[in-house]
Amino acid sequence: MRNLFLIIALVFSLIATAQEFNCDVTVIAPTLKSDPANTEIIKALESSVFEFVGSQKWTDDNFADNEKIDMSILITINTKSGSNFTGSIQVSSSRPVYNSDYKTRLFNFNDEKLSFVYDRGQALIYTPDRHQNNLSDVVAFYVYMALGYDYDSFSLKGGTQFFNKAQQLVGRCQNASEPGWKPTEGKKNRFSMVDNVLNNAFVNLRTCYYNYHRKGFDQLYSDNKKAVQVVVDALKSLEEIHKTQPNSLNVQIFFAAKSDEVVNMFKDMDDQTKNQVYMTVTKLDPGNISKYNKMKK
Repeated sequence: MRNLFLIIALVFSLIATAQEFNCDVTVIAPTLKSDPANTEIIKALESSVFEFVGSQKWTDDNFADNEKIDMSILITINTKSGSNFTGSIQVSSSRPVYNSDYKTRLFNFNDEKLSFVYDRGQALIYTPDRHQNNLSDVVAFYVYMALGYDYDSFSLKGGTQFFNKAQQLVGRCQNASEPGWKPTEGKKNRFSMVDNVLNNAFVNLRTCYYNYHRKGFDQLYSDNKKAVQVVVDALKSLEEIHKTQPNSLNVQIFFAAKSDEVVNMFKDMDDQTKNQVYMTVTKLDPGNISKYNKMKK
């Protein structure tokens, strides 16, 4: 019975110390042998990542319970050799929309370049001045990216301080042996992601995040017609990026979070508005054209 109380106390302490996030962590290992040892380390890894995100204060601001960012972390283990793991990490985040119980997704990305060392029961420690633990650094990077997008959705370029921290983290990891940090590893990596965010060539995307959410979705209840038009204009503004940076990673990330939401929002609207949005999003996000075709049925 005493052990049960200790477990309950631990769970409540983890929840209570979560500052900015309601974080859900899942670890799966579909290719590994199903045995008690693997099951135990998977559960331990889930707990370690959950505690890492929830036990630290990542900002100087206080978040009310209804203001917290919902974050989902899915780690897929592909290989395990002793304490060495490889796989992927998918991170998504969302925040509440004013005057509703709806949550709008801000970020959704599957990072397939995950490699780390982990021993069961190991506490993840983030050391801001050096690259020490790759799993900690990868999770911290996505925490800062989620914070950046959240703050950008409330004020114009409001997330700059967190994107800067993510970029500084990337800089410290340039000599890391693990993949995903370097500009030489293609365009779909952590370096490119945060470098694009802070690049003036993508300023329209950051403005879009603000207008789409704060001036659009947050105002749907108070002035629906005006708010809808703001969302339409915000999406259209991304065409400027498409002219010089077609199929850019960051625009893909935006639509990975927004494609379903756009379809659900506009599928029942008047034909003129619906067709305008359809032409815009199919140009910017052709990979999801099968979704957008549902708007025209």
